[in-house]
Amino acid sequence: MTVRYDTLSVTWLGYATARIETADGPVVYTDPGRYGVLDNYYARDADVVVVTHNHHYDSDGIEQVASEDATIVVYEGVDTSEIDRDVTPVSALPFTVVRVTDDDHVAVETEHGVVDIWSVPAYNDPDGPCADADGNVPHPVGLGCGFLIGLDGHRVFWPGDSDALDGFSELDVSVFLANIGGSVVSDAAASAALAEQMQPELVIPIHYNTFELLNADAAAFVADVASRSIAVALDERSTNQ
Repeated sequence: MTVRYDTLSVTWLGYATARIETADGPVVYTDPGRYGVLDNYYARDADVVVVTHNHHYDSDGIEQVASEDATIVVYEGVDTSEIDRDVTPVSALPFTVVRVTDDDHVAVETEHGVVDIWSVPAYNDPDGPCADADGNVPHPVGLGCGFLIGLDGHRVFWPGDSDALDGFSELDVSVFLANIGGSVVSDAAASAALAEQMQPELVIPIHYNTFELLNADAAAFVADVASRSIAVALDERSTNQ
């Protein structure tokens, strides 16, 4: 199911991969690939692809969605020498590549219009719910970033693999792609509370149920967010992934 909001169409393809499109405008993908979510999917229609961190870097996935003229916006901390999978180095991708810090803004010119990309810090707090007894976390500061994606007058926020950080509530967000899997990212309760603080126009849960560690009750999350008088939509096609 594709979720439509005003001129935006958002499709969750599984794991961290969302396709964002505007009417007659640019197409953007978040963190494409891994865990079979793009099996037999070769759209190659992306004008822009954003990649948050090593865990979500999949060069095959990028090539399955990116058009010949695509721009790939990759967090500077993505280092393929630290990835224990067979991936193409970022510098060898056959596309225009832009590396960003966790506090950048780039305006990507595409044949279908401009896409504004803002990067933000994204991590697990050593004192937060994803930390072990010694304060070790799966996503420390500096490992990755989140992205605020501006297109056609709207802003779509994908926090990447992160806790529901206090600073996120200060962002001007139209559509919030919410982590709800918990364990290594924010859980449903934390993301619902963040949505209430952020007050986006629409919330869409993603990045859950792809494997056991990310199992979540999406229907309960939807009910929680709706009870806070915030519009929320569930991509039901993906709830069994």
